[in-house]
Amino acid sequence: MMKYPKEYLDEIKTRLKVSIVVSKFVSLKKRGKEFVGLSPFKNEKTPSFTVNDEKEFYHCFATSEHGNIFDFVMKTQNLRFGEAVKYLANMAGMQPYMFTKQDEEREKKWKEYSLIFNQYVEFYHDELIKNENHDKARKYLKDRNITKDQVKKFSIGYVEKNPNFFEKLKNDFSEEALMETGLFYYDEKKKIYVERFKGRLIFPINNISGQPIAFGGRIIEKSDYLAKYINSPETYFFKKGSNLYNLDQARKLSNKLDYIFLVEGYMDVVGLAKNNIENVVANLGTSLTDKQILTLNQFFDDIIICFDGDESGYKAALRAAENSIIHLKPEKQISFLFLPDKEDPDSFVNKNGKDYFLDFVKQNKLLIHEFIFMHYKKQTRNNPSSMAIFDKKLRSIARTIKDEYIKKYVLEYFLDKISDLAPHTNLNKKIDYSKKTKSLETTKKYFNESKSLSAIELKEFSLLYLLMNNLDLMKENLHLIENVNLFTEVNKQIFSKIISKLKSSDKIIFKDLEIDEQLIEKINKFAPIKYILGKKNKNDYEIIGLLDDINLDLKSYNLELRIQELESKFSKDLSETTFNELKELKKKQNIN
Repeated sequence: MMKYPKEYLDEIKTRLKVSIVVSKFVSLKKRGKEFVGLSPFKNEKTPSFTVNDEKEFYHCFATSEHGNIFDFVMKTQNLRFGEAVKYLANMAGMQPYMFTKQDEEREKKWKEYSLIFNQYVEFYHDELIKNENHDKARKYLKDRNITKDQVKKFSIGYVEKNPNFFEKLKNDFSEEALMETGLFYYDEKKKIYVERFKGRLIFPINNISGQPIAFGGRIIEKSDYLAKYINSPETYFFKKGSNLYNLDQARKLSNKLDYIFLVEGYMDVVGLAKNNIENVVANLGTSLTDKQILTLNQFFDDIIICFDGDESGYKAALRAAENSIIHLKPEKQISFLFLPDKEDPDSFVNKNGKDYFLDFVKQNKLLIHEFIFMHYKKQTRNNPSSMAIFDKKLRSIARTIKDEYIKKYVLEYFLDKISDLAPHTNLNKKIDYSKKTKSLETTKKYFNESKSLSAIELKEFSLLYLLMNNLDLMKENLHLIENVNLFTEVNKQIFSKIISKLKSSDKIIFKDLEIDEQLIEKINKFAPIKYILGKKNKNDYEIIGLLDDINLDLKSYNLELRIQELESKFSKDLSETTFNELKELKKKQNIN
């Protein structure tokens, strides 16, 4: 049997948490550090199946089945190892390994490429730490508050201005292999190989498994002709849009934290990590890509995009928002954090410390759809043409969202906010009674008073009216009313007083209720049910029927309120738990 390269299998395992693979086939619930669910290997009612992402295995206590993601897919889907690898590689967004001549050639090239990079990282890291001629570079780092611990943690190096490491590497590797790394370029005029990062601090960019595959380089002196930052060019093994700086370290925290900060530069990552904020990655100065969002979503539920507090940072954030809202899912969230002007994450956290920064995040982060709305609202002038363009733009952004549920709720959020801004027309227009014949003072007063009462208050008045006028019957049927929910404070108090009197006294008369006379008058005056009851007395059976109707209406209103609350919450947090709760309540609503 042909063997898959270890690095290929390791990358699949690194990219896919066990819980993500298993949850495609088993419904899992989080319990402490683990997930639990019903065993896929045995019919059972009590969950005995656990998944541990940190240790990268599943275990079934009912059948003693145990293993990693490859074992799980093979056993539950009845696949051979090679089929399981193809299935999981596809899930991880990786190319299938076909054992062709090209695959073997690629594998050989990769081994050579990684050896060159490892030597390069090690050599220039040692130079920065040990070479006494590099005081300037060390002073620069000290001035930026970067300690020796951080230099070691991130394997930061320094390439001197006139390096000759190419000559040393040439002893072990071909010129072609060295050129394919992107670490060097050929100067046609001088006919020499030149180091791309000479005179720069270098920050190794690792792949998801922790292997260096590229560099970011920063000059340490001011220069008019040199770019402040440069990155490695794209190579056979490094694609900017598919990689994120520090993802190899940050992903390990996803078992403890469900959110990740996405910043613009590697100095921001190092600065935050120095202040013990290590769940942070950088997008290497390019626009945020689909691949980067999908990769982060495999590990974290909430991506907090935190770019610099200047105009270019804001523009980059807007581009990121419009590109990434497409991939929003019910259980995932993308937020934006804008720092005060002239601040970047590194300077802001160094100045204020970790606790202040995390508190600032809580108070100031904006969910992606809130940020998009806020941005386009700022561009809008209060005239029909501008409002129409605003409306059209937001609808077109909402339509790009792939997930149908998210699309629906984001569009509803946009339209609700737009309707709050738009001038209220016919539906909400107050009727002008002044042109009509003047009504009698008493009718007018009644109209003005009743107009201020909500539909639910009038419904509660009907319930209280029924109770107060049928005390004996209510005492006998206490079970029908003691769990009823009221919503307005005064009516709640009256209701509670009536219930406690009905519970405590053998015989009860209206006077015993001790309710404020003005309140009784108000209930008697406005309770709509008195028109249903009419002058003719109803029998007990009919009264109980009316009571049931009111109870049902109050329950429906309660359900409606909870649905509204959850819809509002879901439009902000877009969490799966909220969505599932909402689905259940809507089912109930339809039954009712």
